Amino acid sequence: MLRSGTAIIVLNIYQLTLGTKSKNLIDMSLEILFRYLHFVSIFTMVATVTSEFVLLKKEMKRSEIGRIAKIDAIYGMAALTLIAAGLTLWFGGLAKPTTYYSNNWIFLTKIALVLMIAILSIGPTRFFVKQRKGNPNETITVPSSIFLLLRMQLVILAIIPLLAGLMSHGKGYFGK
Repeated sequence: MLRSGTAIIVLNIYQLTLGTKSKNLIDMSLEILFRYLHFVSIFTMVATVTSEFVLLKKEMKRSEIGRIAKIDAIYGMAALTLIAAGLTLWFGGLAKPTTYYSNNWIFLTKIALVLMIAILSIGPTRFFVKQRKGNPNETITVPSSIFLLLRMQLVILAIIPLLAGLMSHGKGYFGK
């Protein structure tokens, strides 16, 4: 995998050889790539949290908790991809200027909600990782707080697309 600095150097050399028209094409291609990664990671997060919530029972064997821990690991990778792609779109200047996002209260609300999801996911992740170890046939009682934390994540994940839709129609910008 290329490091970001190496990728930028390669892109700059490519742009120098093909001229400024290629810069627009490369920027557009990168924008599409990062938007796609961002989009897919959101759907992956929704799918994995929903799966965790549906599979979770009041009493589970450690082997079942181990399966949920694997789903939770996919959730974590999707969250990291979401954040990396989102920060690249925000600060990378591939589509809209950074100030478009920084001066939009709806976008800042989305960022706060993503941070809330990250904080809410700590408890279930710690529980799944800790409880998967041991005798796979041992039955474990799942605390009600784990159900609540997953439910709260799902509610917040349902709100974020509404905010994205509002942003796509130019709402929330408080800049000049």
